[in-house]
Amino acid sequence: MKKFLIALLFAPLTVLASENVHLDKAPVNLQDYASLQRGARTFTNYCLTCHSANYMRYSRLQDIGLTKDQIKHNLMFASDAIGSRMTIAMRPDDAKKWFGMAPPDLTVEARSRTPDWIYTYLRSFYRDDKRPTGWNNTVFPNVAMPDVLYTLQGQQVLKDAANGGNADQPELVLAVPGKMSAAEYNATVGDLVNYLAWMGEPGKIKRMELGVMVLLFLGVFFILAYYLKKEFWKDIH
Repeated sequence: MKKFLIALLFAPLTVLASENVHLDKAPVNLQDYASLQRGARTFTNYCLTCHSANYMRYSRLQDIGLTKDQIKHNLMFASDAIGSRMTIAMRPDDAKKWFGMAPPDLTVEARSRTPDWIYTYLRSFYRDDKRPTGWNNTVFPNVAMPDVLYTLQGQQVLKDAANGGNADQPELVLAVPGKMSAAEYNATVGDLVNYLAWMGEPGKIKRMELGVMVLLFLGVFFILAYYLKKEFWKDIH
């Protein structure tokens, strides 16, 4: 709970830090269960090794249409209990020694940084031999995290003034192709961000559906109450 409160406390600072960065619109659709399922697969295969989701339980994945068997056989690599939380085996002290800081918990990362920020960030890594990990990022300069998705996207390089590019508008150029085309990679990252947005508030869809039902009920009740009032007061002037 303490980490959760800290994440919310520093959320405004994150927004301020991203003010000067152009953010691409993330394709978030919380009712697209196929996208959420693909995003959950990418999350457990590529993110859950270093990043935890301590406030999320595997059993909640049933809310996006997965069965218990699908969750156990395809998404659970660190636990056998479907009701367990999405924790990681890596200790914070080891993570700090290897990366310079412990990777943050991702349960509410999309609510903290916004889906657009994460979508742009995951597509903005480039090779930088000056960094300890060999990677840098245009959205988060000097980030400690390496590009864990580079085998899918490929390796980008930054074309700025020092490399014959435009000083005012540096751009990323794909130098080494990955397993996916640009469109396929963008779709994969979109699914992942869609899942992260859902994971930050898994009850949002049901809450919105309930809200619509309540508004419809109040609308019908208002009509009945209005005509009932007219009937009671028709003989009173």
